[in-house]
Amino acid sequence: MFTATAEGGDAQRTVARVWHVTLDRLADTPLAGQLLRQLAWYAPDDIPRDLLAGTADEPDVLAALGRLAAYSMINLTGDAIGVHRLVQAVTRTPDPNDPHRRPDDVTAARDTAANTLITALSRHHHASVASWRMYRLAVPHAQALLDHTTSGHETPTTFLLLNNLGVYFEAQGDVKTAITHLTRAVQGLGDLLGPDHVDTMKSRNNLANAFESAGDLGRAVPLYEATLADRERVLGPDDPSTLMSRNNLASAYVSAGDLWRAIPLLEAVLSDYERVLGPDHPDVLTSRNNLAYAYRVVGDLGRAIPLFEAVRSDCERVLGPDHPSTLMSRNNLAGAYVSAGDLGRAIPLYEATLADRERVLGPDHPSTLMSRNNLAHAYQAMGDLGRAVPLFEAVRSDCERVLGPDHPDTLLLRNNLASAYRAVGDLGRAIPLFEAALSDYERVLGPDHPTTLMSRNNLASAYRAVGDLGRAVPLYEATLTGCERVLGPDHPTTKVVRSGLQATIRTDG
Repeated sequence: MFTATAEGGDAQRTVARVWHVTLDRLADTPLAGQLLRQLAWYAPDDIPRDLLAGTADEPDVLAALGRLAAYSMINLTGDAIGVHRLVQAVTRTPDPNDPHRRPDDVTAARDTAANTLITALSRHHHASVASWRMYRLAVPHAQALLDHTTSGHETPTTFLLLNNLGVYFEAQGDVKTAITHLTRAVQGLGDLLGPDHVDTMKSRNNLANAFESAGDLGRAVPLYEATLADRERVLGPDDPSTLMSRNNLASAYVSAGDLWRAIPLLEAVLSDYERVLGPDHPDVLTSRNNLAYAYRVVGDLGRAIPLFEAVRSDCERVLGPDHPSTLMSRNNLAGAYVSAGDLGRAIPLYEATLADRERVLGPDHPSTLMSRNNLAHAYQAMGDLGRAVPLFEAVRSDCERVLGPDHPDTLLLRNNLASAYRAVGDLGRAIPLFEAALSDYERVLGPDHPTTLMSRNNLASAYRAVGDLGRAVPLYEATLTGCERVLGPDHPTTKVVRSGLQATIRTDG
């Protein structure tokens, strides 16, 4: 049932003897043994004392910790607790002949350790900046507990912990770790609780989110669709979780370029959200933002910009100026201004949003990195390549360092940097970077992903710019065929590719 640690080594036998004698002396403080068994499931260093909150009355917890420290079973430093690895190994190894390590007591301690982590993290929403410190402190202890729990003997709490960690990692840009944790959570919760349990459906929604963040729309969209169908059947159409599933599915349709399914769905779910939750609920604000973004993508700036402006105002009023959703709404409004050619309003708003994201989220947060990318793009649109190119180069380097070379945001930065090189006339650097970006897009996202199709268009355009029409025309033709098949003949990207092909053919005579 547990990851066994044999007591065959001399050091461990010595620790076990000392451990047993010490706990015999602490028998008048049974809470000491209980806490030590709980602490044994965490990482050995920097265990937050908050993880023991609620275990017993605070004075009793402090007294028990004091006695454990007095006997050198633990060490106390400020708000943190440390336990030697050998002490932990002995403590979590069940022994039916040892009253301090009865199997049932060891199992109960593991469950308490998991429940305490769940409770601590549940008090801190993963999207709240204030929560990130607690998550960062808790992650190594959650991982240690998961590592020490043998496969096949997990509990629902174990998988809920995996779900919470997966959501946190996805929000921090670590999509590979997120997908690994959430896949285990979905499988485990489905096996233990059943596919229709609310926690199972929640973890499936979160896994679909992680797939979408990784650019894997081929797995994200079907999983969103299946989760929505199950939530409508089990919870009903007006349950907030069902509404969230509809919103998430519609947003994934936008990412997939299926705007003609996305926009009616976003409009319908926004109406239902406002009816069920009221106009100021955070989920309603998110839904309105998503609809405005879809309008922007389809080119309907007459509806996108007023809606973005209203969402920005409402987010500031309801959530406050520094909330991540407020910062996102300001970023999205600036992007709409760029689309409208209103760089006089876009650039100051991008610059202010970047400064706030650096202050609130930190310089390496994925949203901060994208703010820098967006500002560089606006500089390029204004013709200020002297600021655009160095900024793109710096952000590309930081994305590779923070997110990894294959993260969708990193791939986007490579493509954008290539576009900036092209704009400055440096096609000798632009074309190899476009070629590398396209190769990576095809490998990571697949040949039919909307972003891959745009990357192929960009490379064809660069070939045209250097007069290499022999490569430009076939690539344009193949890209147009893919766009018409995947996105439809009237999608904005399809129109851009068609226009580029027609211009290239005219050039070719």
